[in-house]
Amino acid sequence: MADLHCENVVVLDVRELSQVTKFIVIGSGTSDRQMYSVADDVAEYGQENGHPVFRSSHERSSNWIVIDFVDVIIHIFEPNTRAYYDLESLWIDAVELSWKRPQPTDTKSNA
Repeated sequence: MADLHCENVVVLDVRELSQVTKFIVIGSGTSDRQMYSVADDVAEYGQENGHPVFRSSHERSSNWIVIDFVDVIIHIFEPNTRAYYDLESLWIDAVELSWKRPQPTDTKSNA
């Protein structure tokens, strides 16, 4: 999501708190078009990696898109809607995971 210009991407570990999912990912979109594009790309990425979407709310008039992969639930918000619902406070006891994209490994030989 961050690669697609979502802002303030947060990953919450809710395994000890939820009976429904293991991780929640929250990000803010910069525009409607960008939010829908991110949702499409995330769903496609999951499908390509053996994790098809279980359910989603992907309506064009929405300020909040949810993509449910069962073990991971993705929330993409318009920033004001994200502030209003404040899921981070709802899951205040969840562990916020530190994340960053792994760097590609160098396959060149130093010989």
